[in-house]
Amino acid sequence: MAAQREWLEKDYYKVLGVPKTASAKEVARAYRKLAKQYHPDANPGSDEKFKEISAAYDVVGDEAKRKEYDEVRTLSENGFAGNPFAGAGGAGGAPGFNNFRVDDLGDLLGNIFGRGGGRRRHPGGQAAEAAGPQRGQDVEAELHLSFVEAVQGVTTTVNVVSDMPCSTCGGSGSAPGTAPSVCAVCAGKGVVNENQGMFSFSHPCVACGGTGMQIEVPCPACKGRGVERRARQVKARIPAGVVDGQRIKVKGRGGAGRFGAPPGDLFVVVHMAPHPVFTQKGRDLLVKVPITFAEAALGASVAVPTLSGRTVTVKVPAGTRTGRTFRVAGQGVPVPGKPGDLLVTFDIDVPTKLSAEERRAVEALARASAEEGQKLRDKLGAGGA
Repeated sequence: MAAQREWLEKDYYKVLGVPKTASAKEVARAYRKLAKQYHPDANPGSDEKFKEISAAYDVVGDEAKRKEYDEVRTLSENGFAGNPFAGAGGAGGAPGFNNFRVDDLGDLLGNIFGRGGGRRRHPGGQAAEAAGPQRGQDVEAELHLSFVEAVQGVTTTVNVVSDMPCSTCGGSGSAPGTAPSVCAVCAGKGVVNENQGMFSFSHPCVACGGTGMQIEVPCPACKGRGVERRARQVKARIPAGVVDGQRIKVKGRGGAGRFGAPPGDLFVVVHMAPHPVFTQKGRDLLVKVPITFAEAALGASVAVPTLSGRTVTVKVPAGTRTGRTFRVAGQGVPVPGKPGDLLVTFDIDVPTKLSAEERRAVEALARASAEEGQKLRDKLGAGGA
Protein backbone atom coordinates (compact mmCIF):
# COMPACT_ATOMS: atom_id res chain seq x y z
CA MET A 1 0.00 0.00 0.00
CA ALA A 2 1.66 3.27 -1.08
CA ALA A 3 1.61 6.25 1.23
CA GLN A 4 -0.22 9.32 -0.10
CA ARG A 5 1.00 12.90 -0.03
CA GLU A 6 -2.19 14.03 1.67
CA TRP A 7 -1.20 11.97 4.70
CA LEU A 8 1.62 14.41 5.44
CA GLU A 9 -0.60 17.44 4.91
CA LYS A 10 -3.78 16.32 6.68
CA ASP A 11 -4.23 15.50 10.36
CA TYR A 12 -7.14 13.08 9.98
CA TYR A 13 -7.54 12.72 13.74
CA LYS A 14 -8.09 16.47 14.01
CA VAL A 15 -10.59 16.33 11.13
CA LEU A 16 -12.62 13.70 13.00
CA GLY A 17 -12.13 15.41 16.35
CA VAL A 18 -10.61 12.37 18.09
CA PRO A 19 -7.22 11.78 19.75
CA LYS A 20 -4.60 9.54 18.13
CA THR A 21 -5.28 6.97 20.84
CA ALA A 22 -8.99 6.70 19.99
CA SER A 23 -10.35 3.19 19.61
CA ALA A 24 -11.97 1.97 16.38
CA LYS A 25 -15.41 2.34 17.98
CA GLU A 26 -14.67 5.91 19.04
CA VAL A 27 -13.47 6.77 15.54
CA ALA A 28 -16.59 5.24 13.95
CA ARG A 29 -18.85 7.04 16.42
CA ALA A 30 -17.19 10.39 15.70
CA TYR A 31 -17.44 9.81 11.94
CA ARG A 32 -21.15 8.96 12.07
CA LYS A 33 -21.88 12.10 14.08
CA LEU A 34 -19.95 14.37 11.69
CA ALA A 35 -21.27 12.65 8.55
CA LYS A 36 -24.82 13.20 9.73
CA GLN A 37 -24.08 16.85 10.59
CA TYR A 38 -22.34 17.71 7.31
CA HIS A 39 -24.16 15.45 4.84
CA PRO A 40 -24.99 17.60 1.77
CA ASP A 41 -28.62 16.48 1.82
CA ALA A 42 -29.07 17.74 5.38
CA ASN A 43 -26.66 20.67 5.19
CA PRO A 44 -26.44 22.16 1.67
CA GLY A 45 -23.07 23.69 0.87
CA SER A 46 -21.12 21.31 3.10
CA ASP A 47 -19.89 19.11 0.25
CA GLU A 48 -16.18 19.83 0.77
CA LYS A 49 -16.40 19.32 4.53
CA PHE A 50 -18.23 16.04 3.98
CA LYS A 51 -15.55 14.91 1.49
CA GLU A 52 -12.83 15.77 4.02
CA ILE A 53 -14.57 13.80 6.77
CA SER A 54 -15.09 10.80 4.46
CA ALA A 55 -11.44 10.87 3.33
CA ALA A 56 -10.28 10.96 6.96
CA TYR A 57 -12.47 8.02 7.94
CA ASP A 58 -11.40 6.04 4.87
CA VAL A 59 -7.88 6.01 6.33
CA VAL A 60 -8.33 6.15 10.11
CA GLY A 61 -11.33 3.82 9.99
CA ASP A 62 -9.29 1.10 8.25
CA GLU A 63 -6.91 -0.76 10.55
CA ALA A 64 -4.18 -1.35 7.94
CA LYS A 65 -4.35 2.17 6.47
CA ARG A 66 -4.38 3.71 9.94
CA LYS A 67 -1.23 1.86 10.93
CA GLU A 68 0.62 3.01 7.83
CA TYR A 69 -0.74 6.55 8.19
CA ASP A 70 0.57 6.74 11.77
CA GLU A 71 3.98 5.48 10.62
CA VAL A 72 4.17 8.07 7.82
CA ARG A 73 3.21 10.89 10.18
CA THR A 74 5.76 9.73 12.76
CA LEU A 75 8.52 9.57 10.15
CA SER A 76 7.67 13.06 8.93
CA GLU A 77 7.52 14.54 12.46
CA ASN A 78 10.86 12.93 13.38
CA GLY A 79 12.58 14.11 10.22
CA PHE A 80 13.30 10.53 9.07
CA ALA A 81 15.51 9.89 12.11
CA GLY A 82 17.98 7.06 11.87
CA ASN A 83 19.05 5.24 8.74
CA PRO A 84 16.09 5.28 6.30
CA PHE A 85 17.76 2.78 4.00
CA ALA A 86 18.17 0.00 6.57
CA GLY A 87 16.38 -3.10 5.35
CA ALA A 88 14.38 -5.51 7.45
CA GLY A 89 16.25 -5.82 10.73
CA GLY A 90 18.80 -3.15 9.64
CA ALA A 91 20.38 -0.99 12.32
CA GLY A 92 19.06 2.50 12.84
CA GLY A 93 16.00 2.11 10.67
CA ALA A 94 13.00 4.25 11.47
CA PRO A 95 10.16 2.25 13.05
CA GLY A 96 7.78 0.79 10.52
CA PHE A 97 9.80 2.09 7.54
CA ASN A 98 10.28 -1.41 6.14
CA ASN A 99 6.70 -1.21 4.79
CA PHE A 100 7.63 1.50 2.30
CA ARG A 101 8.90 1.23 -1.25
CA VAL A 102 11.67 3.38 -2.70
CA ASP A 103 9.19 5.33 -4.80
CA ASP A 104 7.20 6.07 -1.63
CA LEU A 105 10.37 7.55 -0.16
CA GLY A 106 10.73 9.69 -3.29
CA ASP A 107 7.18 10.92 -2.81
CA LEU A 108 7.72 11.69 0.86
CA LEU A 109 11.04 13.46 0.35
CA GLY A 110 9.56 15.26 -2.64
CA ASN A 111 6.97 16.80 -0.34
CA ILE A 112 9.53 17.74 2.29
CA PHE A 113 11.87 19.40 -0.25
CA GLY A 114 9.03 21.12 -2.09
CA ARG A 115 8.71 18.80 -5.08
CA GLY A 116 5.52 17.27 -6.35
CA GLY A 117 3.18 18.79 -3.79
CA GLY A 118 0.66 21.57 -3.68
CA ARG A 119 -1.78 22.82 -6.27
CA ARG A 120 -0.74 23.02 -9.92
CA ARG A 121 -2.27 24.61 -12.97
CA HIS A 122 -3.21 22.92 -16.19
CA PRO A 123 -2.17 24.59 -19.45
CA GLY A 124 -5.73 25.82 -19.91
CA GLY A 125 -5.32 28.00 -16.83
CA GLN A 126 -7.58 26.07 -14.42
CA ALA A 127 -6.26 25.05 -11.03
CA ALA A 128 -5.85 21.34 -10.35
CA GLU A 129 -6.70 20.13 -6.84
CA ALA A 130 -3.90 17.56 -7.03
CA ALA A 131 -1.49 16.39 -9.68
CA GLY A 132 -2.22 13.46 -11.94
CA PRO A 133 -5.26 11.21 -12.28
CA GLN A 134 -7.28 11.09 -9.08
CA ARG A 135 -9.44 8.28 -7.75
CA GLY A 136 -13.04 9.35 -7.27
CA GLN A 137 -14.31 10.36 -3.85
CA ASP A 138 -16.09 7.84 -1.68
CA VAL A 139 -19.73 8.79 -1.23
CA GLU A 140 -22.13 8.04 1.61
CA ALA A 141 -25.91 7.82 1.28
CA GLU A 142 -28.70 7.18 3.79
CA LEU A 143 -31.26 4.43 3.18
CA HIS A 144 -34.38 3.92 5.28
CA LEU A 145 -35.86 0.41 5.24
CA SER A 146 -38.75 -1.29 6.93
CA PHE A 147 -37.93 -4.01 9.47
CA VAL A 148 -38.99 -6.72 7.02
CA GLU A 149 -36.87 -5.31 4.17
CA ALA A 150 -33.79 -5.11 6.40
CA VAL A 151 -34.24 -8.62 7.80
CA GLN A 152 -35.09 -10.33 4.51
CA GLY A 153 -32.75 -8.29 2.29
CA VAL A 154 -33.73 -6.12 -0.64
CA THR A 155 -32.43 -4.69 -3.91
CA THR A 156 -33.35 -1.03 -4.17
CA THR A 157 -32.16 2.31 -5.50
CA VAL A 158 -30.30 4.96 -3.53
CA ASN A 159 -30.29 8.67 -4.32
CA VAL A 160 -26.72 9.95 -4.63
CA VAL A 161 -25.18 13.33 -5.41
CA SER A 162 -21.56 13.02 -6.56
CA ASP A 163 -18.99 13.84 -9.23
CA MET A 164 -19.78 12.23 -12.58
CA PRO A 165 -18.05 12.41 -15.99
CA CYS A 166 -18.86 15.77 -17.53
CA SER A 167 -21.85 15.42 -19.85
CA THR A 168 -20.44 18.09 -22.18
CA CYS A 169 -16.94 16.72 -22.78
CA GLY A 170 -17.47 13.11 -21.74
CA GLY A 171 -14.82 13.40 -19.05
CA SER A 172 -11.93 14.43 -21.30
CA GLY A 173 -11.75 17.97 -19.93
CA SER A 174 -11.45 19.38 -23.47
CA ALA A 175 -14.02 21.52 -25.22
CA PRO A 176 -16.32 19.70 -27.67
CA GLY A 177 -14.61 19.27 -31.03
CA THR A 178 -11.15 19.25 -29.48
CA ALA A 179 -9.11 16.58 -27.75
CA PRO A 180 -6.24 16.51 -25.26
CA SER A 181 -2.76 16.05 -26.72
CA VAL A 182 0.13 14.05 -25.33
CA CYS A 183 2.30 16.21 -23.08
CA ALA A 184 5.53 17.10 -24.84
CA VAL A 185 7.46 17.52 -21.58
CA CYS A 186 6.83 14.11 -20.00
CA ALA A 187 5.85 12.24 -23.20
CA GLY A 188 2.54 11.23 -21.65
CA LYS A 189 4.06 9.63 -18.53
CA GLY A 190 2.73 12.28 -16.16
CA VAL A 191 5.96 12.30 -14.16
CA VAL A 192 9.42 13.78 -14.61
CA ASN A 193 12.59 12.22 -13.17
CA GLU A 194 15.05 14.48 -11.44
CA ASN A 195 18.52 13.34 -10.42
CA GLN A 196 20.00 14.83 -7.24
CA GLY A 197 23.34 13.14 -6.74
CA MET A 198 22.76 9.75 -5.16
CA PHE A 199 19.01 10.34 -5.13
CA SER A 200 16.57 10.17 -8.02
CA PHE A 201 13.17 11.77 -7.52
CA SER A 202 10.04 11.40 -9.58
CA HIS A 203 7.54 14.23 -9.38
CA PRO A 204 4.40 15.10 -11.33
CA CYS A 205 4.97 16.93 -14.55
CA VAL A 206 4.30 20.65 -14.10
CA ALA A 207 3.35 21.14 -17.74
CA CYS A 208 0.38 18.74 -17.68
CA GLY A 209 -0.35 18.59 -13.96
CA GLY A 210 0.60 14.92 -13.86
CA THR A 211 -2.13 13.76 -16.25
CA GLY A 212 0.18 13.01 -19.18
CA MET A 213 -2.10 15.02 -21.44
CA GLN A 214 -2.35 18.71 -22.21
CA ILE A 215 -5.70 20.42 -22.60
CA GLU A 216 -5.41 23.22 -25.11
CA VAL A 217 -9.05 24.32 -24.99
CA PRO A 218 -10.72 23.50 -21.64
CA CYS A 219 -14.35 22.40 -21.62
CA PRO A 220 -16.52 25.44 -20.80
CA ALA A 221 -18.87 23.36 -18.64
CA CYS A 222 -16.39 21.68 -16.29
CA LYS A 223 -13.45 24.11 -16.79
CA GLY A 224 -11.19 21.22 -17.78
CA ARG A 225 -11.86 19.15 -14.65
CA GLY A 226 -13.58 16.38 -16.60
CA VAL A 227 -16.29 15.92 -13.96
CA GLU A 228 -19.47 17.64 -12.88
CA ARG A 229 -21.60 17.22 -9.79
CA ARG A 230 -25.09 15.86 -10.33
CA ALA A 231 -27.78 13.68 -8.79
CA ARG A 232 -28.29 10.07 -9.82
CA GLN A 233 -29.78 6.81 -8.63
CA VAL A 234 -27.64 3.80 -7.83
CA LYS A 235 -28.94 0.25 -7.48
CA ALA A 236 -27.80 -1.34 -4.22
CA ARG A 237 -28.29 -4.88 -2.94
CA ILE A 238 -28.84 -4.95 0.82
CA PRO A 239 -28.13 -8.43 2.24
CA ALA A 240 -30.48 -10.16 4.66
CA GLY A 241 -29.93 -9.44 8.33
CA VAL A 242 -28.44 -5.94 8.24
CA VAL A 243 -28.72 -3.99 11.49
CA ASP A 244 -29.57 -0.36 12.09
CA GLY A 245 -26.61 1.91 11.29
CA GLN A 246 -24.69 -0.69 9.27
CA ARG A 247 -22.62 0.59 6.30
CA ILE A 248 -22.90 -1.42 3.08
CA LYS A 249 -20.13 -0.91 0.53
CA VAL A 250 -21.07 -0.72 -3.15
CA LYS A 251 -17.74 -0.89 -4.93
CA GLY A 252 -17.04 1.53 -7.75
CA ARG A 253 -20.31 3.46 -7.49
CA GLY A 254 -18.96 6.54 -5.75
CA GLY A 255 -17.68 9.73 -7.34
CA ALA A 256 -16.09 9.59 -10.79
CA GLY A 257 -12.31 9.49 -11.05
CA ARG A 258 -10.49 12.19 -12.97
CA PHE A 259 -8.45 11.71 -16.10
CA GLY A 260 -8.78 7.93 -16.28
CA ALA A 261 -8.56 7.17 -12.56
CA PRO A 262 -11.06 4.67 -11.09
CA PRO A 263 -14.24 5.82 -9.33
CA GLY A 264 -14.67 5.84 -5.58
CA ASP A 265 -17.00 3.58 -3.62
CA LEU A 266 -20.51 4.16 -2.34
CA PHE A 267 -21.27 3.47 1.31
CA VAL A 268 -24.95 2.98 2.11
CA VAL A 269 -25.90 3.61 5.75
CA VAL A 270 -28.97 1.53 6.57
CA HIS A 271 -31.64 2.79 8.96
CA MET A 272 -34.18 0.15 10.01
CA ALA A 273 -37.67 0.95 11.26
CA PRO A 274 -38.89 -0.95 14.35
CA HIS A 275 -41.45 -3.75 14.03
CA PRO A 276 -44.58 -3.85 16.21
CA VAL A 277 -44.14 -7.59 16.96
CA PHE A 278 -40.58 -8.74 16.31
CA THR A 279 -37.13 -7.64 17.42
CA GLN A 280 -33.77 -8.81 16.09
CA LYS A 281 -30.74 -10.25 17.86
CA GLY A 282 -28.03 -11.25 15.42
CA ARG A 283 -29.49 -13.92 13.13
CA ASP A 284 -32.37 -14.64 15.52
CA LEU A 285 -35.78 -12.99 15.72
CA LEU A 286 -37.53 -12.53 19.06
CA VAL A 287 -41.26 -12.45 19.72
CA LYS A 288 -43.32 -12.31 22.93
CA VAL A 289 -46.59 -14.27 22.92
CA PRO A 290 -49.24 -13.95 25.66
CA ILE A 291 -50.93 -17.08 27.05
CA THR A 292 -53.63 -17.58 29.68
CA PHE A 293 -53.05 -19.00 33.13
CA ALA A 294 -55.02 -22.11 32.13
CA GLU A 295 -52.81 -22.66 29.04
CA ALA A 296 -49.69 -22.30 31.16
CA ALA A 297 -50.95 -24.57 33.92
CA LEU A 298 -52.55 -27.30 31.79
CA GLY A 299 -50.42 -27.03 28.65
CA ALA A 300 -51.57 -26.09 25.17
CA SER A 301 -50.62 -25.85 21.49
CA VAL A 302 -50.26 -22.16 20.58
CA ALA A 303 -50.12 -20.59 17.09
CA VAL A 304 -47.13 -18.24 16.87
CA PRO A 305 -46.64 -15.66 14.06
CA THR A 306 -43.51 -15.62 11.87
CA LEU A 307 -42.04 -12.82 9.80
CA SER A 308 -43.25 -14.49 6.59
CA GLY A 309 -46.86 -14.02 7.69
CA ARG A 310 -47.49 -17.73 8.30
CA THR A 311 -47.88 -19.22 11.77
CA VAL A 312 -46.09 -22.11 13.44
CA THR A 313 -47.48 -24.22 16.27
CA VAL A 314 -45.49 -24.28 19.50
CA LYS A 315 -46.37 -26.76 22.25
CA VAL A 316 -46.60 -25.18 25.70
CA PRO A 317 -45.83 -27.81 28.37
CA ALA A 318 -48.05 -27.99 31.44
CA GLY A 319 -46.65 -25.86 34.23
CA THR A 320 -44.92 -23.34 31.95
CA ARG A 321 -43.84 -20.22 33.82
CA THR A 322 -44.03 -16.71 32.45
CA GLY A 323 -40.88 -15.61 30.60
CA ARG A 324 -39.94 -19.12 29.43
CA THR A 325 -38.45 -19.09 25.92
CA PHE A 326 -38.72 -21.73 23.20
CA ARG A 327 -36.64 -21.93 20.00
CA VAL A 328 -38.21 -22.52 16.58
CA ALA A 329 -35.38 -23.50 14.22
CA GLY A 330 -35.01 -21.80 10.84
CA GLN A 331 -37.63 -19.09 11.36
CA GLY A 332 -35.24 -16.22 12.08
CA VAL A 333 -33.23 -14.03 9.70
CA PRO A 334 -33.18 -15.83 6.31
CA VAL A 335 -29.39 -15.74 5.81
CA PRO A 336 -28.59 -18.08 2.87
CA GLY A 337 -27.21 -21.39 4.11
CA LYS A 338 -27.53 -20.57 7.82
CA PRO A 339 -30.88 -18.98 8.71
CA GLY A 340 -31.45 -17.89 12.27
CA ASP A 341 -34.12 -19.09 14.68
CA LEU A 342 -37.29 -17.63 16.13
CA LEU A 343 -37.12 -17.26 19.92
CA VAL A 344 -40.64 -17.36 21.39
CA THR A 345 -41.11 -16.07 24.94
CA PHE A 346 -44.44 -16.82 26.60
CA ASP A 347 -45.90 -14.30 29.02
CA ILE A 348 -48.85 -15.30 31.24
CA ASP A 349 -51.61 -12.75 30.86
CA VAL A 350 -53.47 -11.96 34.08
CA PRO A 351 -56.97 -10.68 33.23
CA THR A 352 -58.12 -7.43 34.82
CA LYS A 353 -61.82 -8.22 34.32
CA LEU A 354 -63.54 -11.58 34.77
CA SER A 355 -66.89 -12.82 33.60
CA ALA A 356 -69.18 -14.39 36.22
CA GLU A 357 -68.28 -17.88 35.03
CA GLU A 358 -64.56 -17.10 35.08
CA ARG A 359 -64.81 -15.65 38.58
CA ARG A 360 -66.55 -18.77 39.90
CA ALA A 361 -63.86 -20.96 38.33
CA VAL A 362 -61.02 -18.87 39.82
CA GLU A 363 -62.69 -18.82 43.24
CA ALA A 364 -63.05 -22.60 43.14
CA LEU A 365 -59.33 -22.87 42.27
CA ALA A 366 -58.51 -20.51 45.14
CA ARG A 367 -60.44 -22.67 47.62
CA ALA A 368 -58.77 -25.82 46.34
CA SER A 369 -55.30 -24.28 46.70
CA ALA A 370 -55.91 -22.11 49.75
CA GLU A 371 -52.68 -23.14 51.45
CA GLU A 372 -50.47 -23.12 48.34
CA GLY A 373 -49.75 -19.39 48.43
CA GLN A 374 -48.59 -19.52 52.04
CA LYS A 375 -46.36 -22.51 51.29
CA LEU A 376 -44.70 -20.60 48.46
CA ARG A 377 -44.03 -17.60 50.69
CA ASP A 378 -42.75 -19.81 53.50
CA LYS A 379 -39.90 -20.85 51.16
CA LEU A 380 -38.87 -17.19 51.04
CA GLY A 381 -38.97 -16.86 54.84
CA ALA A 382 -42.10 -14.77 54.62
CA GLY A 383 -44.23 -17.12 56.77
CA GLY A 384 -43.49 -15.39 60.08
CA ALA A 385 -41.79 -16.68 63.25
